[in-house]
Formats: sequence, C-alpha cells, structure tokens
Amino acid sequence: MNNNIFTDTPPLSTDFCMLDYECAYIDGNSVRMNYKYIEEATRTYNTALISRGWRRFGYYYFHPICNGCNECKSIRIDVENFKLRKSQKKSIKRNKSTEIIIQKPTLSQAHIDLYNKYHSFKHKKDSWSHRNISPREYRENFVEGAHDFGKEVLYLRDNKLIGVDLIDILDDGISSIYFYYDPDYPKLSLGTYSLLYQVELAKVLELPWIYLGYWVDGCKAFSYKPNFQPQEILDGFPEVDTISDWKLFHNPNR
Repeated sequence: MNNNIFTDTPPLSTDFCMLDYECAYIDGNSVRMNYKYIEEATRTYNTALISRGWRRFGYYYFHPICNGCNECKSIRIDVENFKLRKSQKKSIKRNKSTEIIIQKPTLSQAHIDLYNKYHSFKHKKDSWSHRNISPREYRENFVEGAHDFGKEVLYLRDNKLIGVDLIDILDDGISSIYFYYDPDYPKLSLGTYSLLYQVELAKVLELPWIYLGYWVDGCKAFSYKPNFQPQEILDGFPEVDTISDWKLFHNPNR
C-alpha cells in the first residue's frame, strides 16, 4: 500500500501519446505510450508518478496504454525485508575491487562508447534492435531532467568505466531507470551487483522501495527481476491524487 497522495499543484506538463509500434516484450502485439513532458518536475511529483507506474527518460514520463493488453505491471523490491541469495553474495565478493562513484548524470565519450558496445552485444546475443546512440540522444534520455533527484552510479575497474546505472532517488525509494555495462566482464555479474548496490544505498538513505519498472510474465528480458525478493506489484496506473494499491508479488513461474 502506498498512501503518498499528491495534493500540491502539479508542474506544467505537455501530455500526448505516440502512434502504435511493435512491442518488444510480446510477439505480435503493438504498443502505445502515454507521455508527460515536464521540464520542472519536483522530487515529490516524480515520486508520485513513479509510485503509480510511470517511468522517466529525460524530461519525458511515460506508461503504456495498449489497446486490449494490460500485461505491463509495475514491481518494486521491499528493501527492509530483502534477503540475499547465495549467487548474489558471490556477485558482491567478485566486485570487491570495483570502484563506485555516485554523481549527477554526465555525458562523455566513454559513456557513448560503452552504451553502444553493450547494445551491440545484446543485439548479437538476444536479438535486440540496435543502432548507435548519438550524444544528443544520450543527453536527452539520461542527462536532462535529472534535477536534484537523478543520479548516475559509475562502476570502474583499473580506472576504466565498465558500468553505468541511471537512477532517481525518490522520497520513498530508488527508481531504476537504466543500466548498461561492459560485456567483457561477464564474471562480475554487474547487472546483479548494480541492483544489490541500490538496495544497500536505499538502506543507508532509509528508503523502503526499489522501483524496478515493469514485469511482463514470460518475457525473457525481465527474467532477472523476481530474483530480488520480497516484491510488490501494481496493476494499472492510478492518478496521483488517489492511493496506489500495491500487493505482495510472488512470481508464479518460480
């Protein structure tokens, strides 16, 4: 249950939806996204949106409004009751020599090169669609709109950038925006380690939730998410002036 009802005047936004396009999660389905473009979002309003199923890239907040489909459910990790698995403990040990830096999102050639290297790898390994991102696109997606709540967590080995985790620090948790890493370091399990670090950061900041974005049952791209238990799930996208009714979530396939 989340009682964080937003009662202030919302910041100015431009609301619109996109034309349908091919769904990346369910073969044969089409996606339509509902957007808010907000240049002056506050941490509190960001919290209200994220806790009701919205996601953020840059100044754009969005959630799906697909015709005849309601498979995208929002999930979040219960930080206080989180329990480490054996494999997760191994990931922590492997990363003892990994340097971590938290700062405001930035843009460098190292960011662009690593992002494109990761997506080229995922294109070959998992058939992701891929084209190299430009500095302008990267800035619009991951640097703009951060205000006082958006951060990047940099992972380095021997002064080399090997992972970038984009997050928002909310009033009630951490929102996982996007993570990409160097595929030349598979033994480090950086995807797992980055989420474990988010959990530890949330504990230090005394924040109860890690917002993981969407869960689509049967989607391979999301198969790692249920490994971080316990979790809650949200059906739908309630308005910010209503209560968001999160419920305990157990993956039925486990």
